Amino acid sequence: MTAATHTLAIKDQFYLDSRPFQIISGSIHYFRVVPAYWRDRLRKLRALGCNTVETYVPWNLHEPRPGEFCFTGMLDLAAFLRTAQEEGLYAIVRPSPYICGEWEFGGLPGWLLAEDGMKLRCSYPPFLERVRSYYQKLFSILTPLQADRGGPVILMQVENEYGAYGDETGYLAALRDCMRENGATVPFITSDGPWGDYLNGGSIDGALPTANFGSNAPKQFPVLQQHIGSGPLMCTEFWVGWFDAWGDAAHHTTDAATCAQELDEILKRGSVNIYMFHGGTNFGFTNGSNYYGHLQPDVTSYDYDALLTEDGRLTPKYHAFQKVIAKYAPLPEVTLDPPAPRKAYGSFPVQDAVSLFSVLEELADCTESPWPLCMEKLGQNFGYTCYVSALKPNVPIEKLQLIGANDRAQVFFDRELYLTLYDHDLLREHPAAPLSGSRSELEILTENMGRVNYGPRMEQQRKGIDGSVLLNGHSHAGWKMYPLPMDADMARKIDFSKPYRTGTPSFYRIPFTVEQPGDTFLDLTGWGKGCALLNGFQLGRFWEIGPQKHLYIPAPLLRQGENELLLFESEGKAAAQITLTAEPNLG
Repeated sequence: MTAATHTLAIKDQFYLDSRPFQIISGSIHYFRVVPAYWRDRLRKLRALGCNTVETYVPWNLHEPRPGEFCFTGMLDLAAFLRTAQEEGLYAIVRPSPYICGEWEFGGLPGWLLAEDGMKLRCSYPPFLERVRSYYQKLFSILTPLQADRGGPVILMQVENEYGAYGDETGYLAALRDCMRENGATVPFITSDGPWGDYLNGGSIDGALPTANFGSNAPKQFPVLQQHIGSGPLMCTEFWVGWFDAWGDAAHHTTDAATCAQELDEILKRGSVNIYMFHGGTNFGFTNGSNYYGHLQPDVTSYDYDALLTEDGRLTPKYHAFQKVIAKYAPLPEVTLDPPAPRKAYGSFPVQDAVSLFSVLEELADCTESPWPLCMEKLGQNFGYTCYVSALKPNVPIEKLQLIGANDRAQVFFDRELYLTLYDHDLLREHPAAPLSGSRSELEILTENMGRVNYGPRMEQQRKGIDGSVLLNGHSHAGWKMYPLPMDADMARKIDFSKPYRTGTPSFYRIPFTVEQPGDTFLDLTGWGKGCALLNGFQLGRFWEIGPQKHLYIPAPLLRQGENELLLFESEGKAAAQITLTAEPNLG
């Protein structure tokens, strides 16, 4: 049976099939939720009273290498949108090359920075050429899913908060025209904060300007109304919580009653997209960072204090919002399944351990160069990169400085840690005090903590070492470089029969058995800093500084029977065990 078609029109208000239509939407990012839980989260959105779901589209995951595309598994955008439609929801899709979203590099692929002189989010021809190639593939999937062709997609966004970044109308026009050329027929929107000249810089003919804000709709909407004239008002990102960065004092929360009152003020005046309805998780190395005077990388959880918890449970905020929405739209009869059980599996000991430097040669293809190469020029997007160089004999090293390094570097002499440099420390020269014994080799382990996802520093996000290593004030030559993406392919190469030395960056293997998979949380008390893989799936980062203390493990990632947890810990701080608990701890 052919699905019914629908047409959304933008006039004095939104009209769906010629009838007034108030968009009541919530954000769920399919790429932050395991596919087995998509339907559950979407059904809870519909039960809230929403008629629409909104999602970004992360270019960096869909095109991990130039010309190589992935739209399967957690990245099966079409399956997510079809599931939304089956649950009675329309969809807003934001396919802009840039998404922000507290996401690594704002969704831009790290490999863009491998090209010298690359300019981002502008009409720079090499950048637009890459966007056009990506859009050809992306819109071959999106175009058939538009509402006027029987799909759920009623709106698309041209660019995201562009007025906070630039004001090049030609760039916005190029994106708009490229979307139309690739078959986009639904109406377009832009979204910007209603402050300063953001709306002016981020707007383009042929797209309805909308606003992003978290409070005070009576003040914000008149600014938007003045900008758009007689068009409908919409808050495309109604921020109901906030995100956490490593080192924050505590997990950010907001008051449910206050947020519900803010929602009421919005719905009195226009349409809304709740950001976030369900936040999910920054699995692997997908977290972004902010930079306001210092680096602020986001934690693995994207709970966001949203209406659903990170593991999908209803919150008091959910019920408060549902009462408000019931004033503006009938609540559908939706039967919700019981929440996935939370399981406490107990503690499991470390069974095997091996030092990074014992297996480095086997883990990565070595690239040799007289000077260091940044991560991107090594063909690497995420993770760690290790730089190794022989030192000249009988030459005392008195000073050391890294030029063009991001974000974190651990400096070793003969595999003995000398110092750790982070953010501002990377800009300075450091004295090299004598270590025991002679020094024959220098090792530098660098980590991409998450490329900045917002603001003017995006073009300076090359990771690793993009300049030189100065020893005694001069550039040191002769480097071997080892990309360490810490993915499943790399993990399979780890030889745990090789030597382990306490106090060094190391891998740890923890096998464990579960009889019945359930949602659980990885407690890493006693561990320092690093990342975790479960059965080859990248769970994310951990860091003892918090605020996040436990990593979420969705039940679908567990196997009934034998499982394998692999930890990489970079500080030489490891416990004898890990614990799988039934309770989250976001700090």
